[in-house]
Amino acid sequence: MRSLLKSVSVLALSACLPLLVAGPSYSQSTSQTTGASVEQRLQSLEGQREQTDEELKQKDVRIKELDARIKELEKQLQGASVAPPAAMATGAGTSPATVPAPVSEVAKEAAAIQAEEATEVDTSTPMAPGKGFQVANSEYGSMNIGLYALVRATEQLPATQEATDHLNRPFAVDTRQDIQLHRVMVHFRGWAYDPKFNYQLTVWTVNDTEQVKLIGALGYRFSEKFSLWGGMGPNPGTRSMLGSHPFWQGHDRVMADEYFRPGFTFGVWGTGEIVPGLGYQLTLGNQVSALGVNSVEDTRDLSYGGSVWWMPTTKEFGPQGAFGDFEMHDELATRFGVSSVWSPSEDRASQPSQSSPDTTQIRLGDSLLLFGTGSLGDNVTIQKANFKLLSVDAGMKYEGIFLQTELYYRLLDDFRLATGSLGSPVQSIRDKGFYVQSGFFPIPRKLETYASTSWVFPDSGAGYDQSHDFILGANWYWSGTRYQRMNFQWINVTRSPASSTFGYYTGGMNGNTYTVDVSMLF
Repeated sequence: MRSLLKSVSVLALSACLPLLVAGPSYSQSTSQTTGASVEQRLQSLEGQREQTDEELKQKDVRIKELDARIKELEKQLQGASVAPPAAMATGAGTSPATVPAPVSEVAKEAAAIQAEEATEVDTSTPMAPGKGFQVANSEYGSMNIGLYALVRATEQLPATQEATDHLNRPFAVDTRQDIQLHRVMVHFRGWAYDPKFNYQLTVWTVNDTEQVKLIGALGYRFSEKFSLWGGMGPNPGTRSMLGSHPFWQGHDRVMADEYFRPGFTFGVWGTGEIVPGLGYQLTLGNQVSALGVNSVEDTRDLSYGGSVWWMPTTKEFGPQGAFGDFEMHDELATRFGVSSVWSPSEDRASQPSQSSPDTTQIRLGDSLLLFGTGSLGDNVTIQKANFKLLSVDAGMKYEGIFLQTELYYRLLDDFRLATGSLGSPVQSIRDKGFYVQSGFFPIPRKLETYASTSWVFPDSGAGYDQSHDFILGANWYWSGTRYQRMNFQWINVTRSPASSTFGYYTGGMNGNTYTVDVSMLF
């Protein structure tokens, strides 16, 4: 306005200047003509000012509309974000159906952002893929395809071994010397119709055991505090079951973790972040582990699991709660957790005439299967048992240094027999154990060295001996990313109670295991 008045003054002065110079010689008609010209200019400028004011008002209205839209989209995105666990992963937005048609460019951009957040690595599902390649993304849904592959060479020495069980019965130890395309997983994940409705489907293979499974889960993300999933998922009895795979120091678990952990089961689970840094998962499943068990063998008994973890200092513990400090934290990161699984009537899932059960997750201190015929006595077969597991974990990361421990307590009792009878020493079995894992990056984000030990203290009153292992290893991340590495590892084990071709351990083994692995994940 001040500029406008200044312009008007200049114009007025310019109009009057000839009159002042010419003085009285100017005629009356000239004075009238000049006055009329000035008035016309003033009217024109006033009209321009009114037009400009109107345009500014319209722009103010448009700006307010855009601000309101931006705030609405921010609220949708904020409500759709999901906190990681460990897992431990992991948000979404509103349904495309809520966007007015035709879809505006702003809405399309928001949908793309929601789709990207909705397909972040998910720690509540059975596996933990990377983001993969996006092959579809529209207002109706998205799909990313990811791949995990691992090649392993294994050597166990001495080659010929024999062990004895808790009843002093000998059995052969089947040591390994082989090269395998050990594990391959193909992941399909994204959202469909509603960015809060997520899916994860995985073609899962372990070539060592010739197993191929199609597993996965469907979930709805209500908010940061709560997401609900259904399908095949982890029984959250130990920290490694909460989505950190394959971001461990070795590619598979240490002995105590492998021995105590539960497995994956069909069921439903809720997960979320109560407040920043405090996460949880609660699971209702069919049994301790569903691998190898079909629906015909399922009983009406269920299993119950839960885990809570607290990350007080940085509110995070690396991607998916990863082991090792690849990220080189410049502030101390800490995590404390408690996990538990209870299956009051775990079933052997096979006919009594079969000596080998389909429920193969639970092993005893001498590595025999709990539900295998003869494991607790000659001609004794356990049909059902009460399974309780409690674990407590704590970990820290700082400038490439990693330290973590987990303590275990497991109770097996209330044995219901299919055949035979039990003696008094084995009416219940109480096992304890722990591990300590440590690591350091002498070359940041390139070379990690680590050392670990784990111990299992089976129920000595039932005749079992303690077991332990010591591990030295190194990871070479030659491309500078967590998602591709070469691993070298040496394990010295005494009386391994764990036994799984999935991992590093053969039941009853005493000796050394050497492995070289190469893996990639995208």
